[in-house]
Amino acid sequence: MKNEKIEQVANQLKKDQKKIDHLRDLENLKVKYLGKKGLITELNSEIKNVSNENKKEFGMAVNELRNSFHQFYEEKKNFFEEAILSEKLAQDAIDISLPAVCVSAGAPNILEKLIEEVEEVFLSMGYDVVDGPEIEQDKYNFEMLNIPKGHPARDAQDTFYIEGEEILLRSQTSPVQVRTMLEGKGEVPIRMICPGKTYRRDDDDATHSHQFMQIEGLLVDKNISLSDLKGTIDVVVKRLFGNDVETRFRPSYYQFTEPSVEVDISCFNCKGKGCSICKKTGWITIAGAGIVHPNVLRMSGYDPEKWSGFAFGFGAERMAMLKYDISDLRVFYHTDLREAKIFDREEGLS
Repeated sequence: MKNEKIEQVANQLKKDQKKIDHLRDLENLKVKYLGKKGLITELNSEIKNVSNENKKEFGMAVNELRNSFHQFYEEKKNFFEEAILSEKLAQDAIDISLPAVCVSAGAPNILEKLIEEVEEVFLSMGYDVVDGPEIEQDKYNFEMLNIPKGHPARDAQDTFYIEGEEILLRSQTSPVQVRTMLEGKGEVPIRMICPGKTYRRDDDDATHSHQFMQIEGLLVDKNISLSDLKGTIDVVVKRLFGNDVETRFRPSYYQFTEPSVEVDISCFNCKGKGCSICKKTGWITIAGAGIVHPNVLRMSGYDPEKWSGFAFGFGAERMAMLKYDISDLRVFYHTDLREAKIFDREEGLS
């Protein structure tokens, strides 16, 4: 009698299988026969009513029916899925004879690219790349750099004040150097660069901006001299502008270094003969630098009798304008893609 019930389910299954025309119908069929209350599932509950000598035969018959359904289900499912995929491919077919559409891949930000290039050079020489706050305290931005309140040098670095006269937008990245020396507590040698945004109260034109990127560096150790500074800068210059470029120092004045120098490089365009880039002099000024002032060392916890060091500062925009022959600083901050095309050079910027 129980085998007759299996036969009834099997015959019903054959009839239902012939009615399957869609993947949705197939899924409904699976629920009907293998769901919690499915016809094949219910056959399992009948085994308790089968005599012991017939249980094995009954169970094998139910398993055979279930396996038969699974085989049918998988074959039909594959058939329907392949049919759906073929239909979709036919609808989404691409005419390969049509001309291709050029998709611009864009280009790296020119300033970020130059800064990363400089960072790579200094990292190879054992320097750390250090970051610091753009909203700074007056004592770090001026006072601890040997520029006390009322000093006329502050006029050239007049910046934007946020809270009275004590909180401001940094006018240079030198405060990061001060913070690094304070962390060293006068006992640890320092090799670091600190690239980042700086702000000054200035009118925007082709060569000036109220916001610009600066790359400053600091080395503090024993017995440091100007020759160490010149050798370091020479490595960077040759990496950016070529091995034929020479470096020279001219005396200058900065409040936080003594002696101070202006850093010039031989003109990479005319090879020193004189052109519009070097203003017919054969040399181009690219940075300010010098030996760290004893007062700056002392205020940051380093004994100037034991320690010495050098510091330097490049303008990222200035370096990029020279390297890529850009005449207007504002190009870096415009969104005109026609101007951005000038950065598509052989260096692989596009």
